[in-house]
Amino acid sequence: MFIGCHLSSTKGFLAMGKTALSIGANTFAFFTRNPRGGSAKELDSEDAHALTELCKAEGFGPLVAHAPYTMNLCSADEGIRGFAADMLREDILRMEALPGNYYNFHPGSHTGQGVDVGIGFIAEALGSVLPLAEHTTILLETMAGKGSEVGRRFEELKEIIDRVEGTASVSPVQGAPAARLGVCIDTCHLHDGGYDIVHDLDAVLNEFDNIIGLDRLKACHLNDSMNDAGSRKDRHAKIGEGHIGLEALTAVINHPVLKNLPFILETPNELPGYAKEIALLRSLRQ
Repeated sequence: MFIGCHLSSTKGFLAMGKTALSIGANTFAFFTRNPRGGSAKELDSEDAHALTELCKAEGFGPLVAHAPYTMNLCSADEGIRGFAADMLREDILRMEALPGNYYNFHPGSHTGQGVDVGIGFIAEALGSVLPLAEHTTILLETMAGKGSEVGRRFEELKEIIDRVEGTASVSPVQGAPAARLGVCIDTCHLHDGGYDIVHDLDAVLNEFDNIIGLDRLKACHLNDSMNDAGSRKDRHAKIGEGHIGLEALTAVINHPVLKNLPFILETPNELPGYAKEIALLRSLRQ
């Protein structure tokens, strides 16, 4: 079982790997830069290589890097879109120093332009950077649907993927798009977005397969929710302390379609709390 949590990247790549091991994790997530945006610190290639070697030695699953929350590829503001596209390109180039891992991002908010316009901007930005991701899989995250977020419905993520594959110049990628562009589901986001993962997880996964295809499903953010199903609020709760509940989340980690994915905890915890949740979930693995 590959399970971990979000770790601070301020002390470097190798330090994150060692921290993950100290709490019983064998994968983890990290922000590519300050989660509220801004410049990324200079890449230390030796540190990245050291982490890669540690992950190989310890049998880690894929790491799930996360773009900053402020990266909005479909804003109505052209300047914000351009800044986001620059961040995306820079982050993908940096991720190539950690080959074989994932780069996850929130699709963005269309800020009143409409979902279709937003999808067009997102696809355009992805199409321009996908050829750079020779050793990195880019993941679209399922969203809760608050405000003008794009990506609450599987159909919206599918439309982004379809448009990218129809427009991207992908000579090194052609023929294997599923290996380069995927989806990260978030249990809190699915629940708050109206998908009934508590009572009918199989139906949700069947719908995902019919619309997007399970070959695109690469990672899972494992979170409980502070809100009722369909609330569109996106507020994470600790495992077993929210409206999803421990029984439903146990079903997620043991589902044959999901059990081999990297699970990333984004619950409101510090390291000791994450260690307890990781131990709990490992004990519930069948």
